[in-house]
Amino acid sequence: MDPADHRAYGVFKPVGHMVVSFPDADSAGKGRQALEALGFERADIHPYTAEQMVAQCDADIARASPVASIGQELNLVKAYRELAERGFHWLVVHVEDDDRARRAADALQDAGAERAQHYGRFIIEEMIERPSDVRQVKESPDTGLDPQTPRGRKGTGAYAPVR
Repeated sequence: MDPADHRAYGVFKPVGHMVVSFPDADSAGKGRQALEALGFERADIHPYTAEQMVAQCDADIARASPVASIGQELNLVKAYRELAERGFHWLVVHVEDDDRARRAADALQDAGAERAQHYGRFIIEEMIERPSDVRQVKESPDTGLDPQTPRGRKGTGAYAPVR
């Protein structure tokens, strides 16, 4: 997969794909196995190490158009970069439809995925639900996206924004 083929206003926007984060390489490997067990082809699963994601995010941030800040694409790139700096690994998965995306997200969450966004043409849908008692902070290009992951607050097991 060439990220250059999946851009909007200079930033990564892989329409028809899910971008899935894992806390480490082992979890990402388990995620890949779970997808293959569901019948996904290897060609539809694109792994990214933490280092690769940081490099891609840096390039996206550098070339982002001012228009990119209107939607969530730039906020997501910033959140991905922050998680990648913490060692997260990624799978970018081609999904044909919403049903396949839902089945993949459920299997990936069971395999250890912490976040998954399904990129549609007009919306980006969060595929892994987080507890509803967590207060969502205002999202803007200045504050970034709230990357609420289970490992956001060490030692408590609570879900909290990673800052």
